[in-house]
Amino acid sequence: MTDANPILAEMVRGNWVENRYRGAFAVMDADGRIIASAGDISRPIFPRSAVKSMQALAMVTADSIGRFSLSDEDLALACASHRGEDVHVEGVTHFLEELGLSKDDLECGAHAPGDSEARRQLRERHEAPSALHNNCSGKHSGMLSVALAIGAPTLGYVNRDHPVQVRVRSAIEAVIDEKLTEGRCGTDGCSIPTWAAPIEVFARGFARMATGKGLPPDLAAGAQRIFDAATRHPHLVAGKEQLDTVVMEAFGGRVMQKGGAEGVQCGAIRDKGWGYAIKCDDGNMDASRAMVAALLLAIADPDGKQADVLRRWSVQTVKNVRGLDVGTVRAVEGVWA
Repeated sequence: MTDANPILAEMVRGNWVENRYRGAFAVMDADGRIIASAGDISRPIFPRSAVKSMQALAMVTADSIGRFSLSDEDLALACASHRGEDVHVEGVTHFLEELGLSKDDLECGAHAPGDSEARRQLRERHEAPSALHNNCSGKHSGMLSVALAIGAPTLGYVNRDHPVQVRVRSAIEAVIDEKLTEGRCGTDGCSIPTWAAPIEVFARGFARMATGKGLPPDLAAGAQRIFDAATRHPHLVAGKEQLDTVVMEAFGGRVMQKGGAEGVQCGAIRDKGWGYAIKCDDGNMDASRAMVAALLLAIADPDGKQADVLRRWSVQTVKNVRGLDVGTVRAVEGVWA
């Protein structure tokens, strides 16, 4: 982290700024030309779940998509950080059944659904959450499909040296055109490896996925299909009232948007051929959502309805436990174009 990064968002309580959020962002084309940027875009970050679409490209190189006749809904779930709604749990269950597997094969761990209604329903049924409710269960199903397609053991597929994770790492490297090193590696919340690289290379990587430029033909075609699947089924990627879902719904395929833990946002404006990546330095997710909404307002040429959606995220109302409006988290002005 560096104090050289500019303030990109702030939390205002009443009439006073309570918190300021520094960060960095890059918007780039597939050739590496910087369209817009702020802060230190050369600093490596862990992209976390923001690069699930890049990780899903291992399904292309292994041809598990063709071997198991996977649907666009399956691919959208492979890119998802879902909320554990019924449609997500049912979708992942079906995905695993297509592979001849079950929730017992998932190594992502179990946690309560992110969706409050889904949590309530589990409590009323006196059921414990399972790995199906894990927001990464779709991605893990995709990784299990890779293991089966290449004849590798499914057990331990999350480990760094497992053939599945070797393929995932290789797919990301091909897209961002940079080696991922053991010196910048950690373990994600769902137990797979996460590799740090500069913000700018993730922005360029999303531009390369959007255009296919610089990618081998199989990866270019695979990236197109994965982006199409996610943008056609945005509810599967996140869930109701979630930024990723509502933005992709509003833009009707023009924008691929995906958030990741600790304040990361990545995506592509597909018709422009631009990719973007944002990191909020202190990991605040509300601030990062305000940042990406402000960025898209500035660069995505939104129409009136799209702009209304983005404005609701660029200035978010903060409520207290009684439901009173007590402040806002908002993107700062003047840094995005």
